[in-house]
Amino acid sequence: MSTTDSRATAATSRPAGVNRLRKDAVGLLGVIFMAVATAAPITAMTGNVPIALGFGNGLGVPAGYLVATIVLTVFSVGYVAMAKHITSAGAFYGYISHGLGQIAGMVAGLLATMAYVVFEASIIGFFAYSASDTFKSLAHVDVHWLWFAFFGLALNAALTYFDINLTAKVLGVFLVTEILMLGLTATVTLFHGGGPDGLMAGSLNPVNAFGTNGLAAGAVGLGLFMCFWSWVGFESTAMYGEESRDPKRIVPRATLVSVVGIGLFYTFVSWMTVAASGTKAPEIAAKEFAGVFFNPTRELIGVWAVDLFKILILTGSFACSMAFHNCASRYLYALGREDLIPGTARTLGRTHAKHGSPHIAGFAQTAVSVVLVLAFFFAGMDPYVHMYTLLAVLGTLAILVVQSLCSFSVIGYFHVKKKHPETAGVWRTLVAPLAGGLAMLYVVFLLFQNQEAAAGDASKTLLFRLIPWIVLGFAAAGAALALYLRARKPLKYDIIGRIVLEETVERD
Repeated sequence: MSTTDSRATAATSRPAGVNRLRKDAVGLLGVIFMAVATAAPITAMTGNVPIALGFGNGLGVPAGYLVATIVLTVFSVGYVAMAKHITSAGAFYGYISHGLGQIAGMVAGLLATMAYVVFEASIIGFFAYSASDTFKSLAHVDVHWLWFAFFGLALNAALTYFDINLTAKVLGVFLVTEILMLGLTATVTLFHGGGPDGLMAGSLNPVNAFGTNGLAAGAVGLGLFMCFWSWVGFESTAMYGEESRDPKRIVPRATLVSVVGIGLFYTFVSWMTVAASGTKAPEIAAKEFAGVFFNPTRELIGVWAVDLFKILILTGSFACSMAFHNCASRYLYALGREDLIPGTARTLGRTHAKHGSPHIAGFAQTAVSVVLVLAFFFAGMDPYVHMYTLLAVLGTLAILVVQSLCSFSVIGYFHVKKKHPETAGVWRTLVAPLAGGLAMLYVVFLLFQNQEAAAGDASKTLLFRLIPWIVLGFAAAGAALALYLRARKPLKYDIIGRIVLEETVERD
């Protein structure tokens, strides 16, 4: 964008008095911590690997994670190209608005916001269930899950009210401990030479991700989807660009480090999990679920390690919920500061005078999560079977659609609108985004194909049947709002997704 065009855009569309997030608040390591905490390694491994092992691609699970690593790395190529020029707390919202236009941007903004809003309540359900079970088994104290849910939500609201550095430090501690725990069992298994069938290196062969050689235990598509599901949240690196010290460098690096680092770690841990139990791993996973992790840990390290494992699952799920609270707050803030709905700039779009945090958006996010938790409680639903599963499937479907749009927006931005030719390239901004977008659409197909299996017993509920319609409804609402603004309030329409770090001016 030329200087003249930038000034013209800013002059016509910049809202007065935009409240900013705190600049230079967090560095590369802090952004990586928050992104990886959102992906929640210990929750992803103990929650998703047993399902994929027992009911999905079976012994091909490690290969599934390897394939997912490759696909998401390709997706990230175009994503980080956009990050070099656009820095927005709205991430996907800003990217898609610049690449595909304001209507698609508004659709993506509402879908992504809804996804991150429900993700916090989903993970809080898992946290509350784990906390109640852990206290009962280790401390012999029976506390209803609802109290743990309220405690988790209150702590999230308090911690994210302050400087983002506090959140980064808390998440960093939790993240390091859960990675050490998963890595400990996996490393001991490796040096032990695996289990009864050795290291089973064949489970890493990418072709086995698709159930070849009779390795699948059930629906291959379910296994692949569970692998991709384990990454949800890695893209949150872009949300912290406005608060990072050098977003042009930090966001691209943090994204690639998160994707590749998480992927290699997931592949290693899932490989060692399969190797530890051998060819009986799918059978054990189907019957004992987390037993595929706890049994080898007990045998190779000791009972104390299993107890520690359970505690770290608890703290890891809490860290994940806190990370999603941050994501949701920043999306609500990004939408609010544009004042598309009168009054939101003075509420959701405000930041704390001292801490620079989106504190009002954070409190609004907490209020929504409380309502969701209470709705499941009064409906007599289980925090794990229903709240965690249903809201996770709902949010994942929405975010996968948005990720697909984001890939295509890279092509629109660099090749249709011909922005920043110095960055554009056939591989980086055309082939890789196209391949990534098509791959994301395939994952959406996998979710539709296997959603009943992914939801388990929760698939019998009315909410499960409404999930596709809820996503469609938010998409339609976004399109309708954008069309209304274009017809009635063109100045507001012009700024949809356009408030970035340097107001509406893109970086050179």
